[in-house]
Amino acid sequence: MAPVLLKGWKYAAFIGSIVGFIGLAIYPIIIEPMRNPQKYKEIQKRNRQGINQEEVQPGNMRVWSDPFKPLKGKE
Repeated sequence: MAPVLLKGWKYAAFIGSIVGFIGLAIYPIIIEPMRNPQKYKEIQKRNRQGINQEEVQPGNMRVWSDPFKPLKGKE
């Protein structure tokens, strides 16, 4: 007995369902945090409350800053 091959619309539905499943799995992990970052900023603010970043920064490295923010004093 030969294996059944998907052809035509059944093949398209099979591939479409795989792509749809991956999209549904990715949405809450990647897309939602990009669309609504305020919620995650508030969570980080609560979790990091009372921590001085200057004290816990390894190797005397500079504390992370926003690379897109204009530098102070340079115009």
